[in-house]
Amino acid sequence: MESKSDVENSFWNLSIDDAYHKVTSSSKGLDDSEVARRLKQYGPNTLKNNANTSMFILFLSQFKSPITILLIVAAILSAGLGDISDTVIILCIIILSSLLGFWQEKGAANAVKELLKMVRLQCRVTRNGTSKEIAVEDVVPGDIVTLSAGDIIPGDCLILDSKELFVDEAAFTGETFPVEKDSGDPLPANTVLSKRSNTLFMGSSVISGKATALVMATGKQTEFGKISTTLQSKAPETDFELGIRKFGYLLMEVTLILVIIIFGVNVFLHKPILDSFLFSLALAVGLTPQLLPAIISVNLSTGAKRMAKLQVIVKRLSSIENIGSMNILCSDKTGTITAGKVNLKDTLDIDGNHNDKVLEYAWLNASMQQGFKNPIDEAIVLAYKETAKTFTVQSEIPYDFIRKRLTIVVKGDKENLAITKGALNSVLTICSQAEVADGKLSNIADSKVSIQAQYEKLSEAGFRTLGVAYKPVKDAGDFSRDDEKDMIFLGFITLFDPPKPNVEAIIAKLNTLGVKLKIITGDNALVAKSLALQVGIKDPKILTGAELQKMTKAALMHRAVNTDIFAEVEPNQKERIISILKSGGNVVGFMGDGINDAPALHAADVGISVDTAVDVAKEAADIVLLSQDLDVLTNGIIEGRKTFTNTMKYIFMATSANFGNMFSMAGASLFLPFLPLLPKQILLTNLLTDFPEMAIATDRVDDLNIQAPQRWDISFIRKFMVVFGLLSSVFDFLMFGVLLFIFHAKEKEFQTAWFIESVISATLIVLVVRTRLPFFKSLPGKYLSIATAIIVLFVLVLPFTPFSGWFDFVKLPFMLYVWMFLLIAVYIISAELVKHQFYKVMMKKHRKYR
Repeated sequence: MESKSDVENSFWNLSIDDAYHKVTSSSKGLDDSEVARRLKQYGPNTLKNNANTSMFILFLSQFKSPITILLIVAAILSAGLGDISDTVIILCIIILSSLLGFWQEKGAANAVKELLKMVRLQCRVTRNGTSKEIAVEDVVPGDIVTLSAGDIIPGDCLILDSKELFVDEAAFTGETFPVEKDSGDPLPANTVLSKRSNTLFMGSSVISGKATALVMATGKQTEFGKISTTLQSKAPETDFELGIRKFGYLLMEVTLILVIIIFGVNVFLHKPILDSFLFSLALAVGLTPQLLPAIISVNLSTGAKRMAKLQVIVKRLSSIENIGSMNILCSDKTGTITAGKVNLKDTLDIDGNHNDKVLEYAWLNASMQQGFKNPIDEAIVLAYKETAKTFTVQSEIPYDFIRKRLTIVVKGDKENLAITKGALNSVLTICSQAEVADGKLSNIADSKVSIQAQYEKLSEAGFRTLGVAYKPVKDAGDFSRDDEKDMIFLGFITLFDPPKPNVEAIIAKLNTLGVKLKIITGDNALVAKSLALQVGIKDPKILTGAELQKMTKAALMHRAVNTDIFAEVEPNQKERIISILKSGGNVVGFMGDGINDAPALHAADVGISVDTAVDVAKEAADIVLLSQDLDVLTNGIIEGRKTFTNTMKYIFMATSANFGNMFSMAGASLFLPFLPLLPKQILLTNLLTDFPEMAIATDRVDDLNIQAPQRWDISFIRKFMVVFGLLSSVFDFLMFGVLLFIFHAKEKEFQTAWFIESVISATLIVLVVRTRLPFFKSLPGKYLSIATAIIVLFVLVLPFTPFSGWFDFVKLPFMLYVWMFLLIAVYIISAELVKHQFYKVMMKKHRKYR
């Protein structure tokens, strides 16, 4: 049942004149001054929150960690007990760390916002009496929009005029099949949403046909806006996001265990409860990579900006990591494998001879259709020099993916003709006769075998082959789908789209990157096989849509991985292919630009479209290419892997040096009569060791990390954390021995020395763990080197500054620095040796279980 507000705001019960009156508009549309006023009144035509709210929430999100909140509460409690200075310092460090994260993430968000402007959806509106293209966000109530196949509906609209209009409203009604719409009589105000046949809803899309419509509501005032919280289901979790979540669980487990044990033991040893609690929480913060969200955002936005320079625009940042992890790429052949420039080869009669009548009728059909423009029609129009009698279009039944044909009814001086062209089998189903070479007509049943044989011969030669049929009609203006019958089969249209000159090399490059290309096409298997052989795919494994339809999930999973080409595929089968490949543990990319590609783009780990794609495909895609070229995509894959690698560098640093330092502090607190580091010193350590990592996004990446898809491996990270964390702890305890037995260090001297050693060793170890190669063979990027040097100098100078007293630091003897740097040097060399052995063992295990 419709709500009271729905009835009050109804417009499907209005006549066209009343609708114009309601939104104060006319058939000429709005003028510019009125548009400006309405944009202020109604706001941008979007369901997203405004930028200010987003930035405020982004800032608050920096404090969302339960450990950080606990630490703030504990610090305030400490202030209540009189320790004001420590409380202020701890809170300042937390705020500074949060501001640093906020600044980085804000910069990343702004960068992405600018990139998205490059692929904004457009729609055609009538303003000031003229038609123009505008951004969908700028549509206001009262605008008159012109819609055709592939367009996304930009607002809730009343249809003014339509022709064979079918719309996808699955998001509202759950109806799988397209819904027919028209500009019929006004409907009752209480008509349920699924029955509003004269209404278009924002968020739905045009499948076929065309329409002119009056926008009645935009943004959050639309039906989509009202129920957006339930309709806008969260995008499926990417492989990268899943990895981050599992990594978070790992850290939570380790942190929780560590905090409980350390707090319990310190209380058992009769150390002050509040100090022990603050120390335990500070340890937890030290172990937790607080800036991980900011580091990831910076890495992703930097990667997005680099990819934009390579003509790859990223709409969803996490998809950058996925494109680097991708090991299967599914793509249509047109424009990616082939040049995307369809050429007319010939027009033939049913015996395979050239026929000018076929060309003339194909030209009439292609040149007079008003629906979705496509390369086939353009090729036919270009190939024909108009010499035919004058015809005028009377009626049209647009192409759709169910009928797979297009019919135009034209009126001539002496006769009216219905002319159909489309997929051969689709055209044959509506034919009862065939025109033979001498112009005589025969029963279609007598010619079907020879027609099919001719079709297979042309397909084997690599030509895409369509059928053409016609019939004389009496009433040219009232022709419907039901009248598509008893037609005369006339002949064939043969087309070719040559492979791109460099495509064989690009496919080879994809293979070297560990990405398997699979072609999904509606063309028949013979055409697809011919193309595969031309681009260097030897002995291609082909699976047809008809075979796919009969296969169980298990059988398809087995076949799909080894299939090179999926041919004769129905639009609804693309999504099934993608889902099956994903269920086998693959990271799957899908490249599509058509009206029917949106479900597959949504289903893929990486949905890829092109800037020239229809709106519904661009909206569904995660990544939009400014050039329909696989070479552009290979550059994007490489950038994705660079971004993934730089993110993992931070993970490895955080799980080795941080874990090692925190483990050492936990152990030291058990036998020392004082805390090895004060809570404020631990937090400062964490802040300073994170600072250089802000430059990790600009770091160099070894070729080794680009050669194959990269995936999250929590088991690998856990082993890395244990091995390198324990190695770090060994040298920490050696440092403790030097401090206690050689220099007999007191509390403040011990804390100062170990703070300096912790920060410098954790900062320098990044140079080792950032690469699998020996660190001297893979030098860090300029900004990472500068940031590392700044932190090392800052830490060495800090005890000699007036600020040292804030953190209870003291000056150290020169020989202590000598011992410290000797241990750090041995630690770096040891880490390099352990790294070599660690990767050797891990690679051997990987090969064993592959």
